[in-house]
Amino acid sequence: MSSIKEHDYLKVCAELASFLTISIAAAKKKIDILAAKSGARDISSRKKIAETLLADARKKSFSDENAMTNQLDNLLEALAEEENFMVED
Repeated sequence: MSSIKEHDYLKVCAELASFLTISIAAAKKKIDILAAKSGARDISSRKKIAETLLADARKKSFSDENAMTNQLDNLLEALAEEENFMVED
């Protein structure tokens, strides 16, 4: 039975990692840090923390100006002093 719970936990970790565009290890590390702060030790409580993080990230992404798509657009814009920069001669 624990392998099923662990599979569900890993699935939520993977969804969080995919949404935040980070590695699964980084997502698990984030969850582990929050779990340590709250004293959560079992997989079901860690899964709840992961689900909360995922829901918060989705909510923030949809409501915030700094959504992932807006961040990418801002990164791809050329600055005024870099517009005429040439990599090759």
